[in-house]
Amino acid sequence: MKHIRHKYACPTCDHDGFNPNIQVAGKPQQPIDKGLPGPSLLAYVITSKLGDHLPLYRLERIFERQEVHIARSTMCAWMRCAGELVAPLVDLMAERAKESRVVATDDTTIPIQSPGEKQCRKGRIWCYVGDEAHPYIVYDYTPSRGRDGPASWLNDYQGYLQADAYGGYDGIYSGKSITEVACWAHARRKFHDSQDSDGKRAAQMLAMIGELYSIEREAKDADDATRLTLRQERSVPMLSSIKAWLDAENQIVLPRSPMATAIGYALNQWTALNVYATQGFLNIDNNVSERALKRVAIGRKNWLFAGHDAAAKHHAILWSLIASAERHQVDPQRYLTSILAKIGQTPVAELDQFLPGVWKREDAAELCHSHNPV
Repeated sequence: MKHIRHKYACPTCDHDGFNPNIQVAGKPQQPIDKGLPGPSLLAYVITSKLGDHLPLYRLERIFERQEVHIARSTMCAWMRCAGELVAPLVDLMAERAKESRVVATDDTTIPIQSPGEKQCRKGRIWCYVGDEAHPYIVYDYTPSRGRDGPASWLNDYQGYLQADAYGGYDGIYSGKSITEVACWAHARRKFHDSQDSDGKRAAQMLAMIGELYSIEREAKDADDATRLTLRQERSVPMLSSIKAWLDAENQIVLPRSPMATAIGYALNQWTALNVYATQGFLNIDNNVSERALKRVAIGRKNWLFAGHDAAAKHHAILWSLIASAERHQVDPQRYLTSILAKIGQTPVAELDQFLPGVWKREDAAELCHSHNPV
């Protein structure tokens, strides 16, 4: 790896025999203080691992084929430094996401390699998806699935929270500031899984849930007011029919059967399962957050584990930038290259210029100006 710094001198002075005044071009400030990687290389490593799911040992081999020798331990340190550098920007994204009318959330496991232990323990990656007016996807890491994680992140949030039936959210819903919105996809899955043992009842319920989704497909491109009207006119009566069916069948199914489990889940979640029909901007299910966690699930099949809790936390921070950039239809590697080149010299009060939506507009304006100079 070479850093080329040009020297400049007065040619006239040199020609006339005078000692020329020689100046060496200043070295651009690097994302990592006294570090070798420039913003482009750092963005490439981050995007390759967390966006394209390449383990660092594979990246190490890719670099070796180009006769560039970078140890995976070095790249680990680079990612740690990058995570620390952009953490304030992700905090700003979290603040903006919490201004949403509705936040969707879900969690998944991530293996953590504990020093001195033969087996990995399980940490948790949580995702929080803002609404269309606040299009950010923010990831958070916690060492366990305790309620402290979501409770801390959602501490000052007021609005609707769409999630699964995890009991850790119950304390969050106990206040008056957050309204629970359940997920019909989770409820449907319970009935789908009971088909082998009770096919007739499963088919009946799946058909009724299918009607709810058919109504949603009709309202997909409608505005919130039109969607709410359609839900009130057609979804609410169907929900009443489903409730009557659940109450009746709950009296006669075998208590410990898969069908009883599915019915019990729906009845326990019934109030929250109806909330989506009270507002036009709410979703019938929580699939948006499940899709956001796919990158974690695909990644852990490749790089297998995080080295420690701090590494997993930095992964969550960097995933937030990649996922939010992609949500804004921005190339994450190009976005990260630009951010990493500038964020170290930018005051915290001016970080909003690096939010993906703002960055995208300013980048488009610069491209337009370069193609059409005054």
